[in-house]
Amino acid sequence: MALPVRQQAKYWGIALAVFFAALWFLGDVILPFLVGGAVAYFLDPVADRLERLGLSRTAATVTISVVALLIFVLLSLLILPAIARQLVQLVNAAPTIFGQLQQFLAENFPQAMDSQSVVHETLQSIGQAIKSQGGKLASGLLSSALSLINAVLFIVVVPVVAFYLLLDWDKMVAKVDAWLPRDHAEDVRTIARDIDRVLAGFVRGQVSVCFALGTFYSVALMMVGLDFGLVVGATAGLITFIPYVGALVGGALAIGLAFFQFWGEWGYIGAVAAVFAAGQFLEGNVLTPRLVGGSVGLHPVWLLFALSAFGTVFGFVGMLVAVPVAASIGVLTRFGISRYMGSRLYQGRSGQEDD
Repeated sequence: MALPVRQQAKYWGIALAVFFAALWFLGDVILPFLVGGAVAYFLDPVADRLERLGLSRTAATVTISVVALLIFVLLSLLILPAIARQLVQLVNAAPTIFGQLQQFLAENFPQAMDSQSVVHETLQSIGQAIKSQGGKLASGLLSSALSLINAVLFIVVVPVVAFYLLLDWDKMVAKVDAWLPRDHAEDVRTIARDIDRVLAGFVRGQVSVCFALGTFYSVALMMVGLDFGLVVGATAGLITFIPYVGALVGGALAIGLAFFQFWGEWGYIGAVAAVFAAGQFLEGNVLTPRLVGGSVGLHPVWLLFALSAFGTVFGFVGMLVAVPVAASIGVLTRFGISRYMGSRLYQGRSGQEDD
């Protein structure tokens, strides 16, 4: 006999409270394990495919680990230092670029740059902030990144956790399935499959989209000759994960830099704009439909809210779990609505008469 609904709600409430308490008190401790688990979840379909090709689970895991290690070494030696160097150069060049903006506005819009105007005062305050904080911003960004994703996390903890989770992923899923309450096992499996479908369609697909767009933007902007094209393209690709933000921020930054670098050479400015137009076409018509799909059920507004809320409350760890939690809540909400639509509470006497 199943437990009463009130008792079930109490137990699930306790489990939820323990989950959020762990995020709050153990965020820094569990961060490597969350990242390792995310990596293992992301690579599990690759391991399954290698198994279907005839490899054992161990051989598939080792193969994936070796390829991932080679990619990480390549990124560490070739790409990441170049991005860091361009980021520092961009921050150091910001005061000069800002001064050129003031000069341009003073020459073409003298009334807006009057000493008493709001525009002038705003630009002056921004300029002072850039001059005083620019260097600190660059060093702060780099030191924060290095402290957050330190050598121990990358070189030891995360790869080890990801390796063993990937190796035993199917066994862990089978074990958890054996623990499900028998009265609700099928419902839980259905919900879990829906959550996996949403995460597989969005997270795995969106990460692939971010990587593809970041590579496209970086290579294309460098081919055009835009200064800082690598860091702008990488930034635009990285934040593409947040709906609409990547294209807006990356496009505005790239076109703004193009105006200062290529002023009067409208062909180059148009080429930079064309790069982002082509990127948006690829994302909307090729990458997202093929890699993400249109029916993952994760609305952009709901995703933005989840990222903001969890990031504010739990920090970086909260942002890592925001998407899975948002997907789970969405699936549970749709499941509850479907049950409600089939219940007497919704159908009333008319639905009962039809039965």
